[in-house]
Amino acid sequence: MRRGCHLCEDMQQQIAELLPPESFSLELIDIDSDPALKSRYNEWVPVLMSGDTEICHHFLDLKSLREVQAGYNTQ
Repeated sequence: MRRGCHLCEDMQQQIAELLPPESFSLELIDIDSDPALKSRYNEWVPVLMSGDTEICHHFLDLKSLREVQAGYNTQ
């Protein structure tokens, strides 16, 4: 995420509204505080990740997010 980014705020709000709080934990990382992250994701913010797996960027892809969640539920 990036401070002041309306897309970041929108994605965070959508996740909070669409998913039960117990179904996920969200760690917000400001890419501008880490040169490597800024170099990698500067134009892609916001990026939603699960571990090393990119779920989506710019806008919430609920289908992709649910697929990743389903994968965790079958493990």
